[in-house]
Amino acid sequence: MSTKDLTTDIITTIAPDGAVTAPAKTTTTRKAATAKAATGTTSTKPAATRKTATRATATTAAKATTAARKTTAAAVPSVGRGKLVIVESPAKAKTIARYLGRGYTVKASMGHIRDLPKSTLGVEVDGDFTPKYLVPRDKAKVVKDLKASVQGAKEIYLATDPDREGEAIAWHLVQATEAQGKPIHRVVFHEITPEAVTEAMEHPRDIDMQLVDAQQARRVLDRLVGYGISPLLWKKVKRGLSAGRVQTAALRIVVEREREVQDFIPVEYWSLDAELAKRDVAPGKLGQIRASLSKIDGKKAELKTEEETNAVLAGLEGAAYRVGTVTRRETRRRPSAPFTTSTLQQEASRKLGYAPKRTMQLAQNLYEGVDIGADGSQGLITYMRTDSTNVSGSAQQAARAVISVRFGPEYVPERPPVYAKKSKGAQEAHEAIRPTSPRRDPASVKAYLSAPQFKLYQLVWQRFMASQMAPAVLDNTGVDVLAGPEARLTTDAAPYVFRATGSVVKFPGFMAIYQAGRDDGDQDELDKGALPAVAEGEDLDLLRLLPEQHFTQPPPRFSEATLVKALEEQGVGRPSTYAPTLETLKFRNYVTVEEKKLIPTELGFIVNDQLVEHFPGLFEITFTSRLEEELDEIASGERSWIPTMHQFYGPFTATLQRAEQTMERIRPKDEPTDQVCEQCGEPMVIKLGKFGRFLACSGFPNCRNARPLLTKVGVTCPTCKEGEVVERRSKKGRVFYGCERYPACDFVSWNKPVAQPCPRCGSFMVEINRRGEIRCPACHHSGEALAESA
Repeated sequence: MSTKDLTTDIITTIAPDGAVTAPAKTTTTRKAATAKAATGTTSTKPAATRKTATRATATTAAKATTAARKTTAAAVPSVGRGKLVIVESPAKAKTIARYLGRGYTVKASMGHIRDLPKSTLGVEVDGDFTPKYLVPRDKAKVVKDLKASVQGAKEIYLATDPDREGEAIAWHLVQATEAQGKPIHRVVFHEITPEAVTEAMEHPRDIDMQLVDAQQARRVLDRLVGYGISPLLWKKVKRGLSAGRVQTAALRIVVEREREVQDFIPVEYWSLDAELAKRDVAPGKLGQIRASLSKIDGKKAELKTEEETNAVLAGLEGAAYRVGTVTRRETRRRPSAPFTTSTLQQEASRKLGYAPKRTMQLAQNLYEGVDIGADGSQGLITYMRTDSTNVSGSAQQAARAVISVRFGPEYVPERPPVYAKKSKGAQEAHEAIRPTSPRRDPASVKAYLSAPQFKLYQLVWQRFMASQMAPAVLDNTGVDVLAGPEARLTTDAAPYVFRATGSVVKFPGFMAIYQAGRDDGDQDELDKGALPAVAEGEDLDLLRLLPEQHFTQPPPRFSEATLVKALEEQGVGRPSTYAPTLETLKFRNYVTVEEKKLIPTELGFIVNDQLVEHFPGLFEITFTSRLEEELDEIASGERSWIPTMHQFYGPFTATLQRAEQTMERIRPKDEPTDQVCEQCGEPMVIKLGKFGRFLACSGFPNCRNARPLLTKVGVTCPTCKEGEVVERRSKKGRVFYGCERYPACDFVSWNKPVAQPCPRCGSFMVEINRRGEIRCPACHHSGEALAESA
């Protein structure tokens, strides 16, 4: 049978309530399986074949059947002692196979093995939204191999990921491999360690059809939205566009913030600081205090104009300065909770400059297993798609033991901390992202990890260990400085009051190992440092007054990190959707990333405005959030997915029909340039295509000349010394850098070259991260080393 015939043959209609039921596994069967495992016997024949072969009274027809079955069995891959474990990835399979040892065969499904067809809706709307699943062509061989292994196995263990997606993959595996007649066990582990795998294998369960239904409901609902609205965008705006429930809600958040920025009107205001010095200390920074004007005649100081500021400066002419009150208080700063998917993506963006997609790829590697030498392949972190901050008791105890040895008993809190969930619908049965072994510090595995893997593992390890440590203790000091005529320098009568604050760390606690990153504009009281010791009534000398003009700032544009945070806070999407949602927005050219900020394109504005106008309910943030809650209710068994689909689909189709009649046709405008078409002399314009912006002749269709839009980076090509280095994109959309004279010059680099040559070997240098660190690809001389040597 050809691959095409096989794919067509596997197309299956799934009943909405089609549950998978595994035959009961008796105690006798378990004991027999255990006895066989102990004796080390193996068989490559299916059970039915062995039974038929041992029948002494078999008829000639039965013998023929047996012979045929033996021929089939010979082609079936060996499955050890009959226990087949199916996971999703080869890396995960390698790690788990090492833990299980002899008696088990571990196979990888390579992710999803069935999905809705790409070319058609694939949902029987009139048949209670029954999905029509098929095996994609590129998975036909995988399914064929798995099916053969299933037929030769006594028992099947489905060890896919511990979330709805993983539960659905397990169910699809049963359907596609026709495993319904076999004992089927669903095993789940949130970390890939020998202990966790053994525990899961000893406590299998059935496939949870409520989780499967929730995943099916999401898939079908998103298919109905995408296949209903995307063609409408193709007709009204531009071919190749897409719309999605979560994707469009995320775009709306970005667009609305951009409009806030565009509509913002800055307002002028002034500040006034005083630099003061103690009289009994030699000149220098140690005895200086910088205080800000806090009150004028007992009221909060608000200086709106330069004239008001000058009036205060005149009132302070010849003023005396005296310490009014000094307040000291001790505060405790608690550590941040261990990572969830959202907070990991945010922190990796802030501290490491990683996009959410890259963060999740690296986390997947660390979860599935890395070869760490003598210990073999080990899963280094727990499951990375989670919205729970729970931590197992055993992990907490292990962390407390490590903290006590490394830092001392005083760094171990009296009781293990408990962190409350912050996101809507957090699955508290899951765990937070943490190292599988707190004893495995980053230094011990650094030699076995790539630089990006090491940085992410170090981040996870430090964050988790800090979350289990004692709070930091800070000493906060506040000083009110009275200013004005000598006779009025009392707390109640002073015309002006300046205030200074300072903080120092009294006990570092968790800060000895980790401090959370900050978004742009966030401030920390520790940035101010300590104040010199002063006493109430002490006179101070004025060094200078520092008036400064300011203007109010618009709300900050979203970065990838802050957009993920906003999606989580508003209940839009779930941990598995954050990274792909951001990638879709960028791939569809709805947003661009400039200086780490997400900025909507003209196309993004058009698509958002059209969808929000014509589908106001569907793309309302609260509606999207409410749908997520309903999917959670399906997963918990509180709601049935088919009535939920009916409630959604009726109003949706009515709205879609109105939109098809009323939506205005709007095309993105071509962007003019100063370049001229070399074929016809007409001006070149920038157009938007499937793979981004490109240059095209404005005389189209009479002239079809087009070429890539080259973004120059301001660096001369290090190979030919003639052309300039330009930004390009691969077929898969990845950015790289090459010479503008290609193909005459074949210079290429994945990292962005910089103008500064390497001082060691003279070669070119490249940026290696978003923080501007540079390195020579020839001799590996780094920017930091250059600074030190200089």
